Amino acid sequence: MNARKRFVRIMKQYTIVLVSALVLFSIAAGCDASRRTSSSHAVTTPGDPASKGIEGAGDATSVPAALSPAIEPNASSETVEPETASRSDTPPKEVDTMSSSEPAREATNESTRRTEIATLGAGCFWCVEAVYEQIPGVLDVRSGYMGGHVDHPTYEDVCTKTTGHIEVAEVTFDPEKLSYAKLLEKFWKLHDPTSLDRQGGDKGPQYRSVIFYHSDEQRRIAEESKSAMDRSGAFDNPIVTEIRPAEKFWVAENYHQDYYRLNKGAPYCQAVIRPKLEKLGLEP
Repeated sequence: MNARKRFVRIMKQYTIVLVSALVLFSIAAGCDASRRTSSSHAVTTPGDPASKGIEGAGDATSVPAALSPAIEPNASSETVEPETASRSDTPPKEVDTMSSSEPAREATNESTRRTEIATLGAGCFWCVEAVYEQIPGVLDVRSGYMGGHVDHPTYEDVCTKTTGHIEVAEVTFDPEKLSYAKLLEKFWKLHDPTSLDRQGGDKGPQYRSVIFYHSDEQRRIAEESKSAMDRSGAFDNPIVTEIRPAEKFWVAENYHQDYYRLNKGAPYCQAVIRPKLEKLGLEP
């Protein structure tokens, strides 16, 4: 009998606990349903900061409405890719100067522009190229050889001093921005035109001071410019620069193009070209 009473008492306690749990569960379910109903009845309007917050939910980089740029009603929905730098600050050691240099692109983009070519020898073509690449109105500069009697000369051929070639810079320029006379003013300043076949430590006929003219007008201007410089007393000795008609221009090897720009740390560039640029007031 005692066992039966204990059993009945335990069952009553179990029933009370079960009923209490069911009541608590029902209350919790009712509260959750109430919250969901309230949320579903919320109303937002286009442009409402609240609606922007909802659309951006879950996005860690969403921008507050007050800081977001205005969107035009008819704005295109195309995705705009962010602009990225396509160019490295340090150029490659070897480049095709006809396709990669800035002046060459400028000339290509404005193909209808009238241009002229000046071909000048003033010692090592690295120096001449480095100077004229910075002159406003110059569109392109190429290092090469002119005046010899051997076809397709190499740098090694020219260095033998037997081919008759002279190291020159072919300068393409816009005559509306830079006159030929002004271009020659830089020519007289960037080297010693009174020194025959020698500029500093560079010795040989390939370093001759020469102006190769491409028209009678260029010849006339070159002769007048040379005479004026001689009369000016700017030099202690007479100018020995030759003025000759242009001949076949042979483009120098790729590693000679843009040499200073690509090799500023080289000993020759530091000892010869950099001081020359500084003397002319150009960017070293």
